[in-house]
Amino acid sequence: MSHNPEISKSIVANGIVTNYHDIGSGFPVLLIHGSGPGVSAWANWRLTIPALAGQRRVIAPDMVGFGFSERPAGIRYNLDTWVAQAIGLLDALEIDCADLVGNSFGGGLALALAIRHPTRVRRLVLMGAAGVSFPITPGLDAVWGYQPSIANMRKLLDVFAFDRTLMTDELAELRYKASIQPGFQEAFETMFPAPRQNGVDALASREEDIRALPHETLVVHGREDKVLPLSNSLTLAQWISRSQLHVYGRCGHWTQIEHAARFNQLVENFLSEADTLKA
Repeated sequence: MSHNPEISKSIVANGIVTNYHDIGSGFPVLLIHGSGPGVSAWANWRLTIPALAGQRRVIAPDMVGFGFSERPAGIRYNLDTWVAQAIGLLDALEIDCADLVGNSFGGGLALALAIRHPTRVRRLVLMGAAGVSFPITPGLDAVWGYQPSIANMRKLLDVFAFDRTLMTDELAELRYKASIQPGFQEAFETMFPAPRQNGVDALASREEDIRALPHETLVVHGREDKVLPLSNSLTLAQWISRSQLHVYGRCGHWTQIEHAARFNQLVENFLSEADTLKA
């Protein structure tokens, strides 16, 4: 039986047995994945992890309810739970401070973590991020309302990417199989039930808290994103005083996959600036 690259190390983070990747050495960067069906840290960050690991320690966990981390009975899937798990992971690994990179749902978590635990974060990268309230898009409603089938997964992949040639039938089958592993869909359905606007609002942080963030922040978005609107990142870039905004044209929701080399270089440059400044 071949090894599943999505499964790596295991540690207890705030009481939750957490599957995580821990590669490279140097100043730590924590990568927080999005909330698509069948997602895992590896599926989300497989092109990012090796690129960043050349210069820094890259840590990419499966957040509770996703991937191969534990799904404890009766757990409440919410911002408090996920932020506590992320902080618990840093504690378990004895990491006082890390850079944070959050994608989509993970961007909302990264934002909340930086607000609640500002001294644990050095720099912040928000990519196609949630974290502010917006009228839910048909794309996000479809993602969170996913019912398992290869045809439905194929439709979702077409929503995620601008370049549909990247979204092959093989990838659709792979992601579909990931979504139907035992317990995966059951947990997924409890996270963002209809009306799913409530899920958007529950991931949002308060404007005054976002405006008070002291961190240097890189905001990244795909111009053709159908899942999280570009307006989210425009708002974040306006509210966060020490921010810069980078918008990729001909790009959907998966900047880190559709424009992997450019995204990786952008993030590496942004984080290495802090290495130089010791900021």
